[in-house]
Amino acid sequence: MKQLQLTGRHLLTGPGAISGLENLDFTRALLVTGSKSMFRSGVIDRIRDLLSPRGLLKIYSGIGANPTCAEVEAGLSEMRAFQPDLVIAVGGGSAIDAAKAMLLFYEYSSLNFHNVFQLPLPQTRAKTTFVAIPSTSGTASEVTHVTVITFPDKKQKLAIKTEAIRPDIAVLDGEICLSLPPHIAAETGMDALTHALECYTNRSKDTFTDLLAEGAIRGILACLPASVHEGTLESRQKMHEYSCMAGMAFSNAGLGMVHGISHAFSAFYHTAHGLANAVILPYVLEYNQQDGWVAAQLDKLSALTGGDIVAQVRTLSGQVGIPSCLRDTGIPEADFLRDEAQLIEGSMLGSTAVNPIPMTREAIAPIIRAAYYGNA
Repeated sequence: MKQLQLTGRHLLTGPGAISGLENLDFTRALLVTGSKSMFRSGVIDRIRDLLSPRGLLKIYSGIGANPTCAEVEAGLSEMRAFQPDLVIAVGGGSAIDAAKAMLLFYEYSSLNFHNVFQLPLPQTRAKTTFVAIPSTSGTASEVTHVTVITFPDKKQKLAIKTEAIRPDIAVLDGEICLSLPPHIAAETGMDALTHALECYTNRSKDTFTDLLAEGAIRGILACLPASVHEGTLESRQKMHEYSCMAGMAFSNAGLGMVHGISHAFSAFYHTAHGLANAVILPYVLEYNQQDGWVAAQLDKLSALTGGDIVAQVRTLSGQVGIPSCLRDTGIPEADFLRDEAQLIEGSMLGSTAVNPIPMTREAIAPIIRAAYYGNA
């Protein structure tokens, strides 16, 4: 038997969906966000106008890209001092992931970064209602039970998984994405495509996740160029929804080696998560394709989408401005050669363990080299 969990209690979607916040009952609300973009776009003011008449509101804006354990602990101190019964995370996947970790430690004061990876984790939450409002269309953190936190001292990105951090309410409002710069739309959109493709080639997939992933893949292939180059409300709303579908799929089936390698590079060089995934994706697909079962899954997708799926991924990447190799993302060759052994070790962590082809250090090393130098 397999138990599926696609989202929390509610999913609000469509332009203007953020207005649904006015129906929330709370006493003290903590808003967790990044430092600039949600303020510049007016989203924070909009939320403040919706919530301030209903209760006390505090804003915590100390979250950067690839959130670190230190940022989570700083936010946790604010959360404990304020004692909210409603937490709203608004912004990219980093803000939502940070809020998830903060919320887990707030609900369960005995947990911390020293023991969270060793202990069995609680699966429920009692103190707070949790709302996630993504401003990018990539991570799908608004519907998943996963948070990924960076540990700079170890140069690692590690995942915490528990139902206790899945948002109760996800809000997909395309209007929030209208100010998204084209390169961020491209990177996060390719992140969503990576989620769907890794899920589709994960051996834990099922009929439900297949249908969600197929829909997301077909939608992203068709819609991402318009989202990047035109930035219309329709294209941004659709990308929000396709990203969410991919999140529902992978959170119930798993990912693969793309994420294992990308987390290693992000931990070492602060490479944007979506960008790293986008560059690495075709190299991993081509490697995994040597397995007959994976090849059959990709053949199905090729038939559904009207062309070789790996070639379509490469074409789409070029259309939206994704570099063809990690060297072209700005990682100096000297740094890569210095860190290569550690990158191999780091790439063996996380989702690489559920890659459809079991991986060894010897097998993953040439894939990492190919992705860095651009050798197919």
